[in-house]
Amino acid sequence: MQKQIVTLKVNDASDMNAYIVSPDDKNSYAAVIILQEAFGVNNHIKKVTEKIAAEGYIAIAPELFHRSAPPGLTMSYTDFESVRPHIAQLNTEALMEDLRATYDWLQQNTFVIKNKIGAVGFCLGGRVAFLANASFPLAASVSYYGGSMHTIADRIKNIQAPQLFFWGGLDKHILPEQIDTVIKEMKNESKEFINVMISYADHGFNCDERPAYHPKAAKEAWAMTMAFLKNNLAP
Repeated sequence: MQKQIVTLKVNDASDMNAYIVSPDDKNSYAAVIILQEAFGVNNHIKKVTEKIAAEGYIAIAPELFHRSAPPGLTMSYTDFESVRPHIAQLNTEALMEDLRATYDWLQQNTFVIKNKIGAVGFCLGGRVAFLANASFPLAASVSYYGGSMHTIADRIKNIQAPQLFFWGGLDKHILPEQIDTVIKEMKNESKEFINVMISYADHGFNCDERPAYHPKAAKEAWAMTMAFLKNNLAP
């Protein structure tokens, strides 16, 4: 695998680093945008990026905190106070510019199959993957326990690609009524989706560096994620 960090130019005149992993040959591949949790493009997100690339994709993980943090900044899963200032500076418009810069980089990459781009996001990134699906012509999108997705439910009418949702039944961060708002609107707009509630999992169940990690739930969700990407991103 080829690993690199590239600097993307964002339309608001800021620079954004992105961690990119791709098969080490000259063939063309579908691409997947990996969208971070609230703790940066850390070891876990890099491992996810590498795992997805190993399945035969070009995987890119942009650093969404680039406006408020130095390149490469990551934070501990227990250090919520350090996270807050960076979350506070994020808004939908800024995230849209970050997604646009990432999507455009993929469109300009010779080895990316242009109509086979997907997104996979976790926590904060789950909402951003959902936003990407409502903003760009993706081929697939996956949201793991995405918070505050109900606040952008009005964008569901613009969704173009199949959407896979994962939620933890023990998750106290995302209320059932918030999930219901999203799923109801997906149905109202006749969008293609899969909705998975894992009753025995908590928020962050996919991350093996968090106390909430649940190996069984993570394995099951990952297998479905890989099948979903394969079904929708296959050339």
